[in-house]
Amino acid sequence: MTTHRSLTRFAWVSIAAALVTIALKFGAYVVTHSVGLLSDALESLVNLAAAGMALAMLTLAAQPPDEDHAYGHGKAEYFASSFEGALILLAAASIAWTAVRRLLSPRDVEDALLGVGIAVVASLVNFGVARTLLRAGRRYHSIALEADAHHLLTDVWTSAAVILGLGAVELTGWHWLDPVIALAVAVNIVRIGVSLMRRSALGLLDTALPEEERRAITGILDAYAAEGVEYHALRTRQSGVRRFISVHVLVPGAWTVQHGHELLERIEAEIRAAIPASTVDTHLEPLEDPVSFDDTSLERPRGGGSRHSTA
Repeated sequence: MTTHRSLTRFAWVSIAAALVTIALKFGAYVVTHSVGLLSDALESLVNLAAAGMALAMLTLAAQPPDEDHAYGHGKAEYFASSFEGALILLAAASIAWTAVRRLLSPRDVEDALLGVGIAVVASLVNFGVARTLLRAGRRYHSIALEADAHHLLTDVWTSAAVILGLGAVELTGWHWLDPVIALAVAVNIVRIGVSLMRRSALGLLDTALPEEERRAITGILDAYAAEGVEYHALRTRQSGVRRFISVHVLVPGAWTVQHGHELLERIEAEIRAAIPASTVDTHLEPLEDPVSFDDTSLERPRGGGSRHSTA
């Protein structure tokens, strides 16, 4: 199974891409004096900081469970994505401030075509890296890589808007278009930043797994109904690349302990096969005991039942 440690190689790729695009975009700004290109370059600085944070948090998440962190360190990824969201909002404020100043004190855009060419090259670099990170993030369920990928894709669309703005300035001579487009870029960046911070908060709040994955789990459990098996108190959450799933399984009281144990082993194996990188915790109870049906909330009013768990 791919670990957080092996995912750090993608963060290094993101860092390299950020350094390349920063050099290209600031070079384009120096040539053109376009505030749109400056806003684009500033966002690339955010990309570099975010990639560095992703690397640090993926490295921390790779640490094995210890006495104080029995469930591992996977939630460190959410700090990376929330930090990136905060940096995005900071960059948006900086872009907006620069654009307003340029609106109040207009300045001609120089060598627009050369600036456009440089921006296109930088965008292609970002697009290629973003696609790589997005595939890796989705494949290995890494929110840190997905956040970094979405941010890079936002950078691509930002660059596209800036390029269109420079083209419009070149065609119309309306130099106010450049800072106006920069302001539009800032608004879009705010939207992305808020979205990332919201997703990070949901992860820290132990939000349930996506509906598609929950349906896969219930499908496995429902398949045992023909054997007289029921279930309740299904709970799921995600911590970085890890998934945690717990469920109470109710079986006929006449079953032997061995029979119940074998059933739970099959159920857990099937769930782990359907939901990669998952830890499954099952709780076995007799169908005939009314107390079993009281055991559906986080705080159980009465004791009973036996616990069976596996990682």
